[in-house]
Amino acid sequence: MQATATVLVYSDDSNTREQVRLAAGRRPAPDAPLVEFVECATQAAAVKELDKGGIDVCVFDGESAPLGGMGLCRQIKDEVFQCPPVLVLIGRPQDAWLATWSRADAAVTLPVEPVEFAGALAALLRTRGLQQSA
Repeated sequence: MQATATVLVYSDDSNTREQVRLAAGRRPAPDAPLVEFVECATQAAAVKELDKGGIDVCVFDGESAPLGGMGLCRQIKDEVFQCPPVLVLIGRPQDAWLATWSRADAAVTLPVEPVEFAGALAALLRTRGLQQSA
């Protein structure tokens, strides 16, 4: 079983990236693996990291500028072979339909609420078969 999962966090806002790291902690759920974060502030940096491989789950800020996380999600779902699951951070619950359009695997609202976020991240890690061995 994999001991560590790599989570790519894309946001142009360093505070949002910090909220994600703090909400997930070192392990988002008891049955989840330890997580390591790769942080990107630009679309180009995020795509470069995805091209390298080794990313287990992506967390994209839907409110980033100039390219929001939903646009980036839709792009990578079309361009990245065996694209990892994507959790999109949305500005308001009414934007959930946009997350669906982007083909995100999950969405939670900003500001990041730790229990909701950690649960959504852990669920995506489980879909990848990334669980802590007993």
